[in-house]
Amino acid sequence: MNDIRKTLLALAALTLLAGVTEAHAQTPAKPAATTATAKAIFAGGCFWCMEHPFDILPGVASTTSGYIGGQKKNPTYEEVSSGRTGHTEAVQVVYDPKKVSYEKLLDVFWHNIDPTVKDEQFCDHGSQYRTGIFYTDEEQRKLAEASKAALERNKPFKGPVVTEITRAAEFYPAEDYHQDFYVKNPLRYKYYRSGCGRDNRLRELWGKAPD
Repeated sequence: MNDIRKTLLALAALTLLAGVTEAHAQTPAKPAATTATAKAIFAGGCFWCMEHPFDILPGVASTTSGYIGGQKKNPTYEEVSSGRTGHTEAVQVVYDPKKVSYEKLLDVFWHNIDPTVKDEQFCDHGSQYRTGIFYTDEEQRKLAEASKAALERNKPFKGPVVTEITRAAEFYPAEDYHQDFYVKNPLRYKYYRSGCGRDNRLRELWGKAPD
């Protein structure tokens, strides 16, 4: 875990203990999931940075930061960040397939990660930051593999696409202070994102930083 994020987490924890969060009054209420919704799970490095790109999509009901792909049940952030549990940070997206397609979610995912590196994303290093698409059924698997193949053919950058495509195992939601971090702690979030060099690298890969 890098020093920038460690410091921000300490500040966020103190804020949580005090019972006050920045911009709490402005935190948007996310619609409850219905029987018409589906789930998608993506790992793109720091999960703080992966909620917003999906939250702004019409048809997305909610995003949840969490952990997937490891051996330990109900892992804590400290355990996952040690790199010893096998989990990676991920976001679970609940969406309405009638309003937003899985293909659109895949497109947003690719444009918010660096798919050319293994076991790292930007300033965060370790298998807990590896990128991945975790499919929940065969249709998602086929679409994910087709999307990856298309990216390999048409990528605007050099280097192979090493992002893994794996059947989803159990997803464990992260601690409350990680959820909606970009809303609750906007200044700390922006400082981390900038200090980690995320947007600069995304511009290098894709020609522009994501919205």
